[in-house]
Amino acid sequence: MENTSRRQVKINAILDSARTVFCRKGFIGVTMKDIIDECGISRGGIYLYFSSVDDVYIAVMNRRLTRKFDNIRAAVKANIDFDELFKRYFEEHKQRLMHIESSLLRSMYEYFFTHKSGDDHKFQQSQMQKVKETISEILMLGVRQGKLKEGNIDSLAEHFMFEIEGLSVLALFGGLTEECMQRQFAVMESMLDRR
Repeated sequence: MENTSRRQVKINAILDSARTVFCRKGFIGVTMKDIIDECGISRGGIYLYFSSVDDVYIAVMNRRLTRKFDNIRAAVKANIDFDELFKRYFEEHKQRLMHIESSLLRSMYEYFFTHKSGDDHKFQQSQMQKVKETISEILMLGVRQGKLKEGNIDSLAEHFMFEIEGLSVLALFGGLTEECMQRQFAVMESMLDRR
């Protein structure tokens, strides 16, 4: 195995273990020792790749969104039926929100509430922009397939992003029910400007 692929395998193992820790503990209480213990790597081994919990967390979040966006892009490129992809996307959100204990959501809000520098703000904005781009890709697929009108795709994607974010906050506070989520998803679907 080449050094670069060995390096990537090691980084992926660290990020997988770190994700488990962040899901379990949130962000605030996590230490490098927690991540080291979870992945079974030496202290020196982890510091070859990451200098802090913040560095690890940013890598976990970037990998998560990149994978999600890559999966959507692949589905769009394969020209999967818009309605099927739209439903699948919201079903993934439903599963994430109904199983909040295995989600990075709590850690994400803890990170954003405790990190206020310009770079942190850019990171937060890039995360939100990637979510909006993912939704836009799905909606543009609907336009290309002749199922949606093109008029307000950007605004609609932004609205859906904010709606999902609101449902996420409600899920964190324990007030989100499956019925409420289904109603909100139905409202979002009714907002689609169909042909």
